[in-house]
Formats: sequence, structure tokens, C-alpha cells
Amino acid sequence: MTVIRPFERKAGEDRPLHRQPDRTAELRAILGRRIMVINGAMGTMLQGLKLEERDFRGEAFDTWNQDLKGNNDLLCLTKPDAVRSVHEAYLAVGADIVSTNSFTATSVSQADYGLEGLAYDLNYAAARVAREAADAATALTPEKRRFVAGSLGPTNRTASISPDVEDAGKRNVTFEDLRSAYFEAASGLADGGVDIFLVETVFDTLNAKAAIHALLTLFETEAIRLPIMISGTITDASGRTLSGQTPEAFWNSVAHAEPLAIGFNCALGAAELRPHI
Repeated sequence: MTVIRPFERKAGEDRPLHRQPDRTAELRAILGRRIMVINGAMGTMLQGLKLEERDFRGEAFDTWNQDLKGNNDLLCLTKPDAVRSVHEAYLAVGADIVSTNSFTATSVSQADYGLEGLAYDLNYAAARVAREAADAATALTPEKRRFVAGSLGPTNRTASISPDVEDAGKRNVTFEDLRSAYFEAASGLADGGVDIFLVETVFDTLNAKAAIHALLTLFETEAIRLPIMISGTITDASGRTLSGQTPEAFWNSVAHAEPLAIGFNCALGAAELRPHI
């Protein structure tokens, strides 16, 4: 199937870069004084808008040959006002950081919809929508800068675990597949203007290491640097990730990224996560 790219850059007409400076020192100074608040879930807020198939399709994908309802990241292109309204709601109640609507905006995940060719576009658009909302909030309260975290989700594949219970060595994705997909996504987020990279909902540490490798490569090749946050997810009461790591093992696997913050999200709930943290 040929993937259309209605938002593809035309020859000689590169998108404007909105790359942000490294605000690690500023963020550490704020964290030294107080707790910073990041927004809550994006997906459930968008579900609350009761959007239909036509909302996800917009004009650009009116004749697309697959259902697109549920592809929340696509809304950054087809219904950006809906995404912006979620960011604005979180900012209005005091969020310091809003995360981009790009949880599944990698080519690996978007392949489910036949839209893997739109990965860069989705991440760029997600960053622009969040950046505009955050900057508008900062303009209202200049003494309190608002920040944007570029969400890099876990994808719908796992590099460590076989999808076939009868073939332990089988994999449906490679490390290089993931690294390449994350590099493309991160490029779009950086160009669109995020302040932070958020590698989130990590159930497989090897996936996260591919994301970290992509980020460190991006920093080196583009001569930029942005702070990294990492958030894993524990899948059962034993306190382990899906790929079998304890929180301590998880930390030791990703500490080389020198994250600004690391923690856990989703899964068991706050009360059950506390002792593991």
C-alpha cells in the first residue's frame, strides 16, 4: 500500500525549526524549590470529547481505506483544536508541564493504520500544538514558565518477549527497528519545539534503551541537548516490569541517560506503586 503524506515537506520548503534551548539547569532549579506538576492522561480526556470517525479523518484522510477512529495522535493533524483544548485544561488548573499527544506516533505503532509514513509529521504537529498552548499560558503568568514534554510511548511491540508462546526466540520487532522509529519521532518533536523528552510507560526496558539510543544519537548529530524523563510501568504486585525487571534493575539499565526524573506511571495505581518507588 502506498502511504500518502499530505503534510510532507515540499522540496526546498523545510518546516521552520522551533528547537528549544537546554533548560535542564532551569528545571533543576525549580525542582529544588518545589514540586512540579505534569498533566494527567491524554487519551481519556480525548475520549471524553466523543469524537467520531469523521473527526479523526478530517479532509486529508476522507477516503483513507482503514478506520482511523481511536488513532488519537492523528488528531494533531486533523483536529488540533481538540488536542489543544486538553492541553489548555491541564494548564488552567496549574500544570507546569504538558506532554505531547504523540504516545503512539512512531512508525512502528502507526503501521496499524497504514500511516507509518506520517510519523515525523505527527510528532512535529503534536509538539506545535502543545508548544502554542504552553506559551499562551506562560504569557498569562510570566513568572511561571510552562514546559512541553515530548511523549515517546512504548510502541505496540516488545523487543524482549516472544509473541509466540511456542517459540521463545521469536520477535516481531528488532532493536534497530525501534531505534530508527524513535529517532524519527524524536526529530519531529525536537523540531516542533519540545523542552523535554519523555520516554514513558516502559514495559520493556530494551524498547526504552532503543529510545534512549535514538535520543543520544539525535543530540550528537544535531548538536542539541534536551533533558530526558523516563517513566516505567509495573505490571503486577511483585513489582516488576513486563520484561521482568525490578525498579532497581530498571534504574541501572537506563541510568546512563542521566534522566532529569525517573518514575512509574499507569498500571497498579498510586497506592500500590508507592512501596516499589
